[in-house]
Amino acid sequence: MADALETEALWEDFHRVVNMTSAELAAWLKVRDADEETEPLPEEAGTPTGRHVLAILQKRRTDLTDDDVRVMHKVVETVGDLVDMENEPEPENTPEDTRRRHRLMTLGHDPLKP
Repeated sequence: MADALETEALWEDFHRVVNMTSAELAAWLKVRDADEETEPLPEEAGTPTGRHVLAILQKRRTDLTDDDVRVMHKVVETVGDLVDMENEPEPENTPEDTRRRHRLMTLGHDPLKP
């Protein structure tokens, strides 16, 4: 496990980029995977990373595992690569922007949220 200062900084970065609540993310993961005929079980909805982000949001910092820390690093890096957090432009209403927004939302970041 990373040292306490690294974990604290990562915790802050993770909660800065993950701007959806656990309830919002859980609802998104269910909607994302539902189709006309089936809907996944709640614990099976979404991608493995999305489910892991949801689990992390429901934890205290002191309960993090090494795997949680690895996923948090991955999420912070991926969202950072996809979004300029300081100067994020309003997404346009194109299929590409919609796919980008949906990918980000699966990681807990809604670019339309202030």
